[in-house]
Amino acid sequence: MRDAPEPPSPEPTAPDAGPAEAPPPARPAPASRALGLRVQGVLLVLAALVCGAAAAWAWAWSDAAWDARLARARTAGVQLYHALDAGGTPPVGVALSAPLPEGAPAADPALPYTTEVSFLSLGPGAIGGDRLRLRVLSAELSYPVSSIAGDEAAGGPAASLGAFSALLARWCAEPRVFARLGDGPWRRVEGEAIWGCADAPADLRAPAALGLVLVAALLLGRWSAISAEFRAAAAAMRARRDEDAPIPARGPAELREIVGAVNLRLAEERERLEKRALVLSGVSHDLGAPATRLRLRAALIEDAALRDKLVRDLDEMTDMLDSVLAFTRAEIGGEARRSLSLTALVEAVVADYADLGRPVTLVEPPARRAGPVGTLFLAARAPEPPGPEARRVVIEARPLALRRALGNLIDNALKYGRRAEVSVEADASRARIAVTDAGGPGADAAAMEALVAPFARGANAGAAKGAGLGLSVAAAIARQHGGALSFEAAPEGLRAVLALPRG
Repeated sequence: MRDAPEPPSPEPTAPDAGPAEAPPPARPAPASRALGLRVQGVLLVLAALVCGAAAAWAWAWSDAAWDARLARARTAGVQLYHALDAGGTPPVGVALSAPLPEGAPAADPALPYTTEVSFLSLGPGAIGGDRLRLRVLSAELSYPVSSIAGDEAAGGPAASLGAFSALLARWCAEPRVFARLGDGPWRRVEGEAIWGCADAPADLRAPAALGLVLVAALLLGRWSAISAEFRAAAAAMRARRDEDAPIPARGPAELREIVGAVNLRLAEERERLEKRALVLSGVSHDLGAPATRLRLRAALIEDAALRDKLVRDLDEMTDMLDSVLAFTRAEIGGEARRSLSLTALVEAVVADYADLGRPVTLVEPPARRAGPVGTLFLAARAPEPPGPEARRVVIEARPLALRRALGNLIDNALKYGRRAEVSVEADASRARIAVTDAGGPGADAAAMEALVAPFARGANAGAAKGAGLGLSVAAAIARQHGGALSFEAAPEGLRAVLALPRG
């Protein structure tokens, strides 16, 4: 029998007939200039040293100024006593008024707080000398004179009057001071230049301490902000889902350089993946014409068994090329994200399998019923079960990629089980799509994790069709969404769980 004439060969494909080459991805822009960690650390240390030195200087200056004021007031008090006792001239800055009329000073209605201080004076070298009495009138406070009671026994009445003068200078309340020696008249002691507020030095100790605390808080806050920028960059790298958008570079110069290097590395990796997909797409396109010719020639083979084997080999070859191309495209993930109802997407996929007569069912998750709720005035009653709108799960995802991943999981379940059961569960942070191969032989969940690797097939795969890339594609799609693919034992087989974040 003569062979039938071969069909005319198709026209050769032009070199540019394949898929158009995609432009290379844009490289991330260089990070803007920022201060480095070394410079910022030096500036923070210098700022801490300067602020600490300024606070110490202000504290020491205030201590010295107030010590000098109190010493001057104490000396003036001692000299005042000797002037009163001997009838001499009062010290510089202190003046004695003319003797006041009998009965003065009386209580002044404008000065409600009155403190009378009496000192028992023995006099120099005398026994039972004159008694010196002091009266202080102040509208602001009552002076704590009990703190200087021991000075009389330690240094005599002159030391006591010096201590009292220092007490007036310490509190700075503009008092009116009157003195009386023995049975003599009362005389007003005018010493505002010694213990008045006008001559008081500025006390910078409290502002220095407060400023030091504020500066320390600012420095610690800045250091915490730098640490937070590193943590935020690490979190952005972990949660990176949009492969087209570079990781934002913020913070010090070293961190910007790290983020820029990571962005550059990711861009190069994406460029390699796109080139790989372009090569595979070109190979798939270029093999289309020879595959078509082989199919046409195989149709002319009279031996049915040989013809079926050849057609089956051709189908397996094209399926393998399509699987590799799908896996590469899944790694690239060029589809844009959008808000979608995960429940509606799963229902649509399950409905498509049901239309084809495949044993795929959607299983409702068990209702989470809370306990009875009651109050003091209302009887307890069980909450109503949630309606369809409450079971609606909305996420940000790539719908076509999710359909491909779910389809791969369902095909894998149907390949090794009698039917596939699909369920959707969600909480506030994550959504879970579970696919169970009900009636299957079962497998170790840990062993299934190894089958996620490309071209890995289980021992029970047998003559089942496939290139071992279905689970790899599903895992790659899960990683693109910030989720993960895991396996767990089910009562009737093995359950594959596709966990996705809802944020």
